[in-house]
Amino acid sequence: MIAVTINGHPHDLDVPDDMPVLWVLRDVLGITGPKFGCGIGQCWGCTVLVDGKPRPSCGLPAKAAAGTSIVTIEGVPEDHPVKAAWREAQVPQCGYCQPGQMLRAVALLDETPRPSEADIAKAMRRHICRCGTYQRIKAAVLLAASIKAGERPAPPPLPAPAEADAPAETFALNPFVSVATDGTVTVLSKHLETGQGVLTGLATLVAEELGADWGQIRAAHAPADERVYNNLFFGPLQGTGGSTAIANSYTQYRQAGAGARAMLLSAAASQLGAPVGELRVEKGIIRHESSGRQATFGELAARAATVAPPADPPLTPASAFTLIGTSPPRLDIADKVSGAARFALDVRLPGMRTAVVARPPRFGGKVAAFDKAPALAVPGVTNVVEIPSGVAVVAENTWAALEGRRALTVQWDDGGAETRGTADLRREYLALLDTPGGAVRRDGDAEAALSGAATRLAAVYEVPFLAHAPLEPLNCVARFTETGLEIHAGDQFQTVDQENAAQAAGIADKRAVTIHTLYSGGSFGRRANPGSDYIVEAVHVAKALGKKVPIHLVWDRGDDLRGGRYRPMMLHKVEAGLDADGKLTAWQHRIAGQSINVNTPFEGALIKDGVDVTSVEGVSDMAYAIPNLAVELHTTTAKVPVLWWRSVGHSHTAFAVESFVDEAAHAVGRDPLDYRRELLADDPRRLAVLDAAAKAAGWGGPLAEGHGRGLAVHRSFDTYVAHVAEVAAQKDGTFAVTRVTCAVDCGVVVNPDIVTAQMEGGIALGLSAALEEALVLENGGAVPENFNRYPILRFDRMPRVDVVILPSDAPPTGVGEPGVPPLAPAVANALFAATGRRLRRLPLLGEQPSDGRSGG
Repeated sequence: MIAVTINGHPHDLDVPDDMPVLWVLRDVLGITGPKFGCGIGQCWGCTVLVDGKPRPSCGLPAKAAAGTSIVTIEGVPEDHPVKAAWREAQVPQCGYCQPGQMLRAVALLDETPRPSEADIAKAMRRHICRCGTYQRIKAAVLLAASIKAGERPAPPPLPAPAEADAPAETFALNPFVSVATDGTVTVLSKHLETGQGVLTGLATLVAEELGADWGQIRAAHAPADERVYNNLFFGPLQGTGGSTAIANSYTQYRQAGAGARAMLLSAAASQLGAPVGELRVEKGIIRHESSGRQATFGELAARAATVAPPADPPLTPASAFTLIGTSPPRLDIADKVSGAARFALDVRLPGMRTAVVARPPRFGGKVAAFDKAPALAVPGVTNVVEIPSGVAVVAENTWAALEGRRALTVQWDDGGAETRGTADLRREYLALLDTPGGAVRRDGDAEAALSGAATRLAAVYEVPFLAHAPLEPLNCVARFTETGLEIHAGDQFQTVDQENAAQAAGIADKRAVTIHTLYSGGSFGRRANPGSDYIVEAVHVAKALGKKVPIHLVWDRGDDLRGGRYRPMMLHKVEAGLDADGKLTAWQHRIAGQSINVNTPFEGALIKDGVDVTSVEGVSDMAYAIPNLAVELHTTTAKVPVLWWRSVGHSHTAFAVESFVDEAAHAVGRDPLDYRRELLADDPRRLAVLDAAAKAAGWGGPLAEGHGRGLAVHRSFDTYVAHVAEVAAQKDGTFAVTRVTCAVDCGVVVNPDIVTAQMEGGIALGLSAALEEALVLENGGAVPENFNRYPILRFDRMPRVDVVILPSDAPPTGVGEPGVPPLAPAVANALFAATGRRLRRLPLLGEQPSDGRSGG
């Protein structure tokens, strides 16, 4: 027995000496605050305090914890200055990493009550936040220090945690809005909350029209049913992606709120004996002013539920908004700070077993044979079964499953597997770029204009395969029931996953599959997989065990990084012609890379005349006024699975376009801002964000020695974003991004703070990809197995970020992805301004090509 104190309570643990404390806490004791992210102490999502010192619990054997006092996020009081500051600063996005971040902050303030910004950066530098909340973390630590010092009072607790337990008596007024007898209003979100703030955004739309008190608003995920909860931009599909959540739901959810309001008013008129026209709604109360009578939403709920819903309820004019355009506290923050937020990895069902899968090391490989005896010899392992994607090891807990898989012996059949690596694919792509591709867009005669140009420019731009690497690894729970199947997951494509799970289970009616959507610890597109890979795996394992045992299928970080579904590697070759005045007269643009939509249900809609529109978006809709334009595409094939990644095709097209426009400006001695302005004279919204970012960044102003500014502007998902990056370059060739200034026009702004947070997060993810990330392939398989070989942006590389939101009365558009595309070119352009060196291959800190094709 191992004696240890956890959150003030003594425990005698009967566990293996070498079992990591992470799995003791999570799988033995059910304390789920510490999060599994890497398993090797690289992300620190599993941080606990051991005798007051932060430790990654994934690397702490149970025996080594004997006699210690361990504190998890659940053991930190809710009124602690760190938790209070985290709520006040609205730090969390997906929230998965935040328990570890907060515990590190607790330890820092205990040791250094008044930390400097340098102290904070040093303390937090090991922690990964894939959502990029680093700037808010710094602000929260400074705020917590002030609270702890008594310089300011702690802010009050936040109301209305999302995903709260439903009150005892609740009445649905429509599929999106229900009201309980205590006045609580619950809004069902058809979209997954993965950190983008959609639960709060959709609830804001309802609350605005309903006249509700924000303190009484709750939010929860809707069930899977595309007949009611479909994404209006996706057709008959319930899912989240493409920065569409608010854009497709804006009118729909306002109408739901307005309809519920009309039903409550009708009920109030009956109950209060007054005409509807004489009633006033304010913060969850309906009043008849002249008589003084009133009733709360809760008192009216039952009667309102019997009222026929109105066909076309009037909506509140923008001039009367009281919530839309403001930043009420996010509904999910309180639970994500307390540690109560439930992710799929936190699900615990009676009799549940954990499964991990050994998959082929090469893409396209298959199982030839395996010896399960060594795995079954591992204590806790109960089953080893073959499924279509590999060999599953099933155990009583996650640690035993992982150990069992390590012991498993598998022989792989690589006869039909991929054999090429990144270098091989690059050579093939470069050869293709020297030949004409499939026509995408042709304006004028680019070839003739090029041949007659006064000046010609040419460049090749390269972007690598990228992993999504959400900090919560892919996982889900599958449980067969007497009537069908249950899936518990951070589900991004509910009805796609429902159909695929039903097919894997052999269930004819997909509606017999119940999807329980939980928070997801990031996604960036990975959980929206047309093949539902990890969900189908869970179903196959549960089915192989006779449908008797709930199965928690878990991927570790190696599975994630080596499992495919990457942003595809893409190469661009761009040639331009300029006249004697330096104006762009011709632009020829060729792209080579894999399609993310071929052989998926989206092929019919997104591949037109052989062209995957997501491969060329951002180039095919070129905004710069160039009279002769030719865009061509070479769609390549490989057995490497590819998928959309945050901002999809824009993630690579913006880098090529905005870098090359910058090159053209410098080639003719023009200021890059002025040069773009002339080319965008007929695009006022793009011009507006460009000018706003330049002004806020001090474009043209003095710079320190070795510093340079670069800019880029791009429209994606109907949102306009411009970035100005500032780079500090050293004489030894190293550099740092010190500041990014962002301007965004996303139409009507529902919640300005969420827009700002998403721009901050997009900049962080974009910077991570621009500086360090590259998924390298060798011999048909992925090389990196963890964050030690796939570096992610950390606290000490995060620059200052300033965000300017432009006012607009245009329909709202997405903000989850548009902050990403302009970041890489802005940084590359700033680096050129600082050093005179043009880098055309991402990541910028990686090895640059020696063949001259992308060098500068």
